[in-house]
Amino acid sequence: MFIPLRDENALKSIPFQYVTVSLIALNVLVFLFEVNGLDQGAVAAFGLTPSHLFGAQLVTTPATLPTGVIPVAGVTLLTYMFFHANIFHLFFNMLFLWVFGDNVEDSMGHVRFLIFYLVCGVFAGLFHAWMLPDSQLPLIGASGAVAGVIAAYLMLHPHVSVWVLAFKIIPLRITAGLALGLWIVLQVVMIAVADVGPTAWWAHIGGLIAGAVLILFMRRPGVPLFDKGIGVV
Repeated sequence: MFIPLRDENALKSIPFQYVTVSLIALNVLVFLFEVNGLDQGAVAAFGLTPSHLFGAQLVTTPATLPTGVIPVAGVTLLTYMFFHANIFHLFFNMLFLWVFGDNVEDSMGHVRFLIFYLVCGVFAGLFHAWMLPDSQLPLIGASGAVAGVIAAYLMLHPHVSVWVLAFKIIPLRITAGLALGLWIVLQVVMIAVADVGPTAWWAHIGGLIAGAVLILFMRRPGVPLFDKGIGVV
């Protein structure tokens, strides 16, 4: 619906978004490792498979994995969020993280933001697995964790202006509340109308829930919600 390009929201507490940039770099490095050293079976082994997770089973280890690497179901709650299906999957997740992650990091500080991001990703994976416990389709991608970032940003800065591409071609300046609110509505609608497919809608919903809850107590003391007390033009 909308592709974010940039927001008009300067950092207030930190000089630079080191964790956001580091997470993007790590995701890119893992993807380069994927395309140069692993086949799809190996990538799937690092994904989160609901039936493995709740069955407490070891994931079958493909021959292409490095010697001694045996992904365990519980560990995949972390590893799944750093692997991506293709370049477009990676690009759009990292674009959303780049545009919105810096201000969420600014609201918490570096260490808290890293914990926030990982917890959102873990909860997104658990929520996905809880809703589809018998699924044998591996879940990969950062979108659950990024959904947590989106929820936090929306609760912090709904009135901030964001430049987006509408329908992939039309540049528009709209509020974050409109851009991200419509994105969230889309996730709910797709849950209702879409068959189970390659997009993990339930992971998005889980990440949104985690982000909305965590921002309430992980933001710095004095950081307001909903742009309260801040003049917006």
